[in-house]
Amino acid sequence: MTTTGRFFCADAARTRGDSIVGTAPHGTAWVLIEYRGGWPADGFDGLGLEPGTKALVFAAARAARARVLLVRRHGRTMRQGPPRWAVLRYDATGAHRQHWGTWGRDEDLAQIAPALLTPGEPGGKPVVLVCAHGLHDACCAVRGRPVARALSEHRPDLVWECTHVGGDRFAANVVVVPDGVYYGNLDAGSAVTVVEEHLAGRIRAEHLRGYTDLFPPQQAAVAAVLDRFGPAGRHDYAVARTFRDDDGWRIRVTGRPPGPAAADEEAGAEAGVEIAIDVDVRARRTPQRQLTCRGPATSSAVVYEAVSVRQG
Repeated sequence: MTTTGRFFCADAARTRGDSIVGTAPHGTAWVLIEYRGGWPADGFDGLGLEPGTKALVFAAARAARARVLLVRRHGRTMRQGPPRWAVLRYDATGAHRQHWGTWGRDEDLAQIAPALLTPGEPGGKPVVLVCAHGLHDACCAVRGRPVARALSEHRPDLVWECTHVGGDRFAANVVVVPDGVYYGNLDAGSAVTVVEEHLAGRIRAEHLRGYTDLFPPQQAAVAAVLDRFGPAGRHDYAVARTFRDDDGWRIRVTGRPPGPAAADEEAGAEAGVEIAIDVDVRARRTPQRQLTCRGPATSSAVVYEAVSVRQG
């Protein structure tokens, strides 16, 4: 609670020390629709588009388990040319799969449906999304827009503001797609560092919410490996096995650490040598609390913690 009596969920979460690990929503496909007008609180669902086209896009996205986001460039400068749309897919081989198009009439968005049925063209630049959806949650605008401004100054061709991506209390949230990597608790300075490091193939555990192709315990395991061995590229580690027991999960992560980790020098962790790391992950539920700016005060969240990290 601020001195004015207004509740901000991101302030409260940081005061509590809420963990961001393992909080990336699961998914491997995204539909981006550039919309330069005001965004409704419920994003794409709230747009007054031609009903048939809107239903077609929604049904195709649901069938492909794709997340539909409205996007716009940062700032109020008038943009030239028609607005764009994109279908982006995560490819486990590391290739970016993308469709891009433009639309002037609502009916033009029908092109999204067939695009969701095909793999897309390989290659293309990553897209950096910054949640700035103030009507959905105030913290997304208060914390998101300064981050969008800072990132746009450095990477204007890659950065878009977007509607709700989940995890309002971790604002500012940044998602790199189609890599499917969520970052949270960012500010203008840390966001620039995190994104530049990501683009250079150095994903760090700090600020990492998770990889969207993994489930929460697996996300926590990979974050623990990155924390132990240091930053690595998006495809340097893979989850090889996940075993569930009464206590939690034992997850085997394999890959090649980019360099020796001081804590593991005696274990023989060397740059370029493939290793297997077993991570034990436990889950616990938090007390009841208000998790979003407009949400009830009776919500609870599951926290995933890596309690053991060792070479297999």
